[in-house]
Parts: sequence; structure tokens; C-alpha cells
Amino acid sequence: MTDRHDCQLYLVTPPEFDPAAFAPLVEEALAAGPVACLQLWLPEADDDRLRTAAKALRGVVQGHDTAFVINGHVKLAAYLGCDGVHLDHASAADVKAAKKVLGEDSIVGVSARTSRHEAMNAGEAGADYVSFGPVFDTATKGLPADPAALSAIEWWGEMMEVPCVAVGGITADNLTRPVEAGADFICAVSAVWNHPDGPGAGVRALTRALKATR
Repeated sequence: MTDRHDCQLYLVTPPEFDPAAFAPLVEEALAAGPVACLQLWLPEADDDRLRTAAKALRGVVQGHDTAFVINGHVKLAAYLGCDGVHLDHASAADVKAAKKVLGEDSIVGVSARTSRHEAMNAGEAGADYVSFGPVFDTATKGLPADPAALSAIEWWGEMMEVPCVAVGGITADNLTRPVEAGADFICAVSAVWNHPDGPGAGVRALTRALKATR
């Protein structure tokens, strides 16, 4: 388990982008500071578009020793040699099935929202991390903050050894609260990709803020 005072950065792609144009931005972001994982999230993409995006990004991401996971597509993740998959609304059976396809050394993460029951089921089934949120209002998904998110993160850190990711509206200015609650990773989307000075500056700002919490 990652020590709560050594919280790491977990990036998620924007929900829509041109792969050829986006790959250099990913390179810029990952070159700017340590990123533990990058999740490819294209909720509206068909299989062909998702495959094209994954092929464009995988080498860039893994070239920085950053784990590369795909949201929701277990077989595609296995086929393309990704490091794992992130599952939304996953049951214990879904987690076990993903591990069977991808291998026991793969990464299988699960969104628990703020459900302690779903998080426990995922962790006991072999998930490598669970995520809780939204911690703050998130424009990326158009959701308000869930007041139960921070308490779920704190509870999880006290009860379980499986790492957890804090998600939703996290920026360099507000990440102290989820880190102090016990998050092992903080998830960033717009704080990096929409940073006015570019994604590299976004990662550097988050990295400085994380260091300040230690």
C-alpha cells in the first residue's frame, strides 16, 4: 500500500480528443513529473476509435514507466498489451473475470463512487485499487461533489490495504483534503489537460502541491 503521505498522481484523459494531436500533450505531461497511471477514457468512442487512441498513447505512456489502463474494455486492453483496465459499476465477478483475461499481474481498478459495500466487494475480489468520488464538483462529468466521498476515503484507509484513488474536481489548490483523508492517488483530468499553460504546467503544479502535503 502506498503511504498516505506519499500520494501519487493518476491521470485520466479527456472524454474526447484527436489521438495524433493528443499524444504530444501526453508526452509533455508525463515528462513534467511522476505520474503513476494514465487511464484512457473515451466514453463515446466505438471500438475502432478506442483502438486507434490506445495505440497512439500506449507507447508514450509506458515509455515513462507509467501504467496505462483502458476504461471498461478488458479484451482490448489484453490485446493491445496495456497494463490493465478500469471498471465502472463492477461486481466481484467482473473483477475476477478481468483478472482471468488480463492475468494476475495486471491492474484492475474499480469505481466505487461512495459505496463502501461495492468497494469492499471489489477489494475482496482482487481489485488493485478502488476509486471514491466525486470529492469536489466536477465539470468533466457534470456531477456535484458527494459529501460522503471524503469520509469513504478515510474509512477505507483505516480498514483496507488496497489503495484508493480520490476522484472528481481535484486541483493543485484543493488536493490537501483528499490526501489528508488518506487517498493513495489523486485523479486529475481538467487540472492537467485544461491548464492555461499546458499539461506540463498542470502536472508540475499538482506535483508541487503533493510534495507540500508530505
